[in-house]
Amino acid sequence: MTKRLLIVLLLLAAFAPRAAAQFKSEAFSQNDYGEDAGSQTDSVKTLFSLKEYFGGLLHRNDLKIGNMFGGSTVFVGGSQIYNRDYWKLPIVYGGLGATIGLGFKYRKEENTRMSTLMFAGAGLIYWGTLMDGVVSFDGGGKYPHPGKATLYSLLLPGLGQLYNGEGWKIPIYWGGLLGAWHFLDLNQTNYQRYRRIYREATDPETVYDGPISADTALYYRDIYRRYRDYSILAVAAFYLLQVIDANVFAYMQNFEVNDDLSLRVSPALITPDNAYAFQSPGVGLRLGLTF
Repeated sequence: MTKRLLIVLLLLAAFAPRAAAQFKSEAFSQNDYGEDAGSQTDSVKTLFSLKEYFGGLLHRNDLKIGNMFGGSTVFVGGSQIYNRDYWKLPIVYGGLGATIGLGFKYRKEENTRMSTLMFAGAGLIYWGTLMDGVVSFDGGGKYPHPGKATLYSLLLPGLGQLYNGEGWKIPIYWGGLLGAWHFLDLNQTNYQRYRRIYREATDPETVYDGPISADTALYYRDIYRRYRDYSILAVAAFYLLQVIDANVFAYMQNFEVNDDLSLRVSPALITPDNAYAFQSPGVGLRLGLTF
């Protein structure tokens, strides 16, 4: 179970910058005062450049939170440098160096438990470094920053909703994630069980006298493998949904409904088009939306 948790954490850490790249660049920036249509760039514009990133670390230019985060996934400590939190760097590098070094030491000594704990500690420090960079980033503005909301949810499901002031959604997403994870674990356990039985029943070098036949074991092995795959998709779906939710509703925080938004309904007389069969006027309704 510990190994599986480590694999999931590593996959999520690797997935974070890729998922961030799927959003338009506006998803990681915010302008409360609007922009000229001519100044907006196409969504296929490159979101990250090394020149811009290192220029930001040298404080020659400002970085968008997505660029800062993406660079910091590779150049560990970059977000602390950009946020001018230099005093945190010895803690970050010292913690990573110690835990990784001890992890390899215990692995060499074949102490699997301690080695796993050390590597897990290194992963936790790495995650904390990314989270600290997002927390310390100055988004400005009076509304939630969409980029921060997105990255909060990437790093910790539900945190983006809490940041947006929508904490009531957290039990929904966490309930879905935990439920999907439960069925993932259950189906994986049953899949491994019937796979083992099938191998034993079809091994020509052993005599199998178990109560479950090879055909039955094969059937249930395939069934639980399919259910396991569905459970993986469910976990991914709930995870991605709460990330998208955090991003979208952070944008909607500054969406105002006022008197300029109105709906007008009035009767209308529809003039017939001689090209069609209708020869007399028709009566209908006209809807007018003003915004």
